[in-house]
Amino acid sequence: MRDVTKDNITDVFMGYMSPDMDPRLREVLSSLVRHLHDFAREVNLTHDEWNTGIAFLEAAGEISDKERHEFVLLSDVLGLSSLVDMLHSHPEGTSSSVLGPFHITGSPPLPLGGDLRKDFDDTVLLVQGTIRDPDGTPIPGATLDIWQTAPNGLYSSQDPDQDTYSFHGIQTVGTDGRYRFTSVRPVEYTVPSDGPVGDILRACGRHPWRPSHLHFIVEAEGFKPLVTEVFAADDPYLDQDTVFGVRKDLVMSYQEMPAGSFPEAGFELSGQVDEPYLKVEFDLTLVRQA
Repeated sequence: MRDVTKDNITDVFMGYMSPDMDPRLREVLSSLVRHLHDFAREVNLTHDEWNTGIAFLEAAGEISDKERHEFVLLSDVLGLSSLVDMLHSHPEGTSSSVLGPFHITGSPPLPLGGDLRKDFDDTVLLVQGTIRDPDGTPIPGATLDIWQTAPNGLYSSQDPDQDTYSFHGIQTVGTDGRYRFTSVRPVEYTVPSDGPVGDILRACGRHPWRPSHLHFIVEAEGFKPLVTEVFAADDPYLDQDTVFGVRKDLVMSYQEMPAGSFPEAGFELSGQVDEPYLKVEFDLTLVRQA
């Protein structure tokens, strides 16, 4: 079309799309372009502002690698990741929450009662619960992919002093649907702010802090996979998570347990914990595949 104007360019774009293209792709791309064009017209986007946006995207690409995912982080701090999670959470199941940029595939098996703490000398945290369906029936054979920060507030992919799979493990539950492991209490931490996403946070006057949490990916045959996080009720950043990941049903409380009460069996650390420790029980509910 020769007579493209600021008022008809959106319709022209729509007309350029093939009638044979995937219907869902047409729906998503049409809506995306319509909103982009409306945004540019609404704010009267300047050339300098457009160049700044392009430079931001280029910088996000340049800083990203197999261990740092700046575009995921951007989606997180803009609230898009959490919005997608909430759009597709099922009311009968545990709420989903952001995957985050620090998940590592291929984590080693973690036996029932296994220990993630390893050589980190900190208060023991005992975590256990049941993986159930919406009727409360345990799901045998479900797998639980677990990861968290070390006591220094860093994930293994951020810390050259940690092993690749430090505080990572995949556990398979038995016929009772129960999972259990020991670790240390995760700590609150800041998302990476040394890149273009950090520039956005500072420009908005926002902090980069996340409340402490445990990450879980739960999977079982015949059920929808669940990606979620579990947060401490007493964390100072619980009500101001910079990636909007907190949900009411994902808040847990740590129970302080007295010395000498650690289980005598069923854990790798059984018989080794004489001091006070922390304990949390948190059940996870999966919904069936449609």
